[in-house]
Amino acid sequence: MKQTLRCALFAFIALAAGFAQGQQYPTKPIRIIVPFAPGGGSDLIGRLIAQKLTGRLGQQVIVENKPGAGGNLGAEQAVKAAADGYTLLLVAGSYTVNPSLYKLSWDSANDISPIIQLSQGPFLVAVHPSVPAKTLKEFIELAKKQPDKFSYASSGSGSITHLATELFLDMAKIKAVHVPYKGTGPALNDAIAGNVQLIFGSVSTTLQHVKSGRLRALAVTTAKRIPAAPEVPTVAEAGVPGYDVVLWHGLVAPKGVPKAIIDKLNAAANEALTAKDTADLLASDGVSPAGGTPEQFQATIKTDIERWRKVVQQANVKVE
Repeated sequence: MKQTLRCALFAFIALAAGFAQGQQYPTKPIRIIVPFAPGGGSDLIGRLIAQKLTGRLGQQVIVENKPGAGGNLGAEQAVKAAADGYTLLLVAGSYTVNPSLYKLSWDSANDISPIIQLSQGPFLVAVHPSVPAKTLKEFIELAKKQPDKFSYASSGSGSITHLATELFLDMAKIKAVHVPYKGTGPALNDAIAGNVQLIFGSVSTTLQHVKSGRLRALAVTTAKRIPAAPEVPTVAEAGVPGYDVVLWHGLVAPKGVPKAIIDKLNAAANEALTAKDTADLLASDGVSPAGGTPEQFQATIKTDIERWRKVVQQANVKVE
């Protein structure tokens, strides 16, 4: 009985301390580690949310770029930082792929405190105009008739573009040759040149080439069409029912950050995401605001880890 009361007292004291810490937080600058190089989509979203949180939390929120090892270098530094809410990590969909490709020193699902999903958007499925297919259904029919004719570009073996395409090929029951590149830029350039026929590209980088006629859009990978290209059907509508791949970014913190601090960060970020200027800036990168609770974001992370693990195993994906 005494032991039970003692445990309950300790739990109450810890809860009260966490609440008090949350009320005072933040009392110094906060850093967001972006585990990718400056200038890309992840960097843009990291700097945008840092700016918005600075104005709402009353302390400077700064971005530190820590690229390397497919995003694992910065991620490891962040998840092993002090659980005080002053080190956060910007994660992208690739965060949920890496556990299946690398031997990590942390548990990607359970050694973090999810805060919020920041953005959501699709890949744009596009082909070179030389491909005699006006729709995704026509492309699938061509690929079934000529199984070794088509190739697709990705930003690298094990990248999210690689796995999203492999998932599509499996669900459509077709084959195409994988041609990996060192980044999205070279992959897109070779698709425009016609050296590969198929690419799953981000809306921000690919749509402009669709509008110029250098690529032909066949579908978007999300369950719903997008305002930037409302005439382009979803993959599910266009011939592969059930296919739904979302490009996303989010914020997490090390495991053990007090709930009061997580809730405060979540509330500030949700408020920032509802602002029109935030939506406009995200739209310039081809995505839209997401928002929601830490629990919803945690569910997304866990679901995607399991989904991509199956794709990696089935497609026998390896990284150098």
